[in-house]
Amino acid sequence: MTAVSARIRDACDADAGACAEIYAPYVTDTAISFESEPPQPGVMARRIADALRTHAWLVLEDQGRVIGYAYGGPFRARRAYDWSCEVSVYLGHGRQRTGGGRVLYEALLARLAERGFRTVVAGMTLPNDASVGLHRAMGFEEIGTFRRIGWKHGRWHDVAFMQRVIGAEAEAPPELV
Repeated sequence: MTAVSARIRDACDADAGACAEIYAPYVTDTAISFESEPPQPGVMARRIADALRTHAWLVLEDQGRVIGYAYGGPFRARRAYDWSCEVSVYLGHGRQRTGGGRVLYEALLARLAERGFRTVVAGMTLPNDASVGLHRAMGFEEIGTFRRIGWKHGRWHDVAFMQRVIGAEAEAPPELV
């Protein structure tokens, strides 16, 4: 990935196949995702559409090919949580630790702040030094760890949560865009 050829843009329906392809190994080969079956492109297209409607879903392209994505979605269903969201970032095989996660998150967090969100939360299955390092570098603070919360690939896994304030604190938050 070079600065000249890489670009970030809003995801669209046509990106569903590439996003599904990037995500599939995280589902099948790791405990990073607790899903048991990789979502098909049609399911991924619905996820993209839902995120774009209320939060954001961005893709990172290199020479016209989607190599990563990041998105925000609801944190919890209760009204009081409306200004908080959960975020995730995924990069294609061999693209980790190349700066792609950082540029995706920078763009995503800016977009979410523009829309009125104030706090972002990220959960990561442990151990995952790369994800913990990325989130720390992006200004996320450790909040806590759920111990033995998920069973996958024949063993229990812990999930750590980190959060970051992305908007100006105010007595009353603005209406969300």
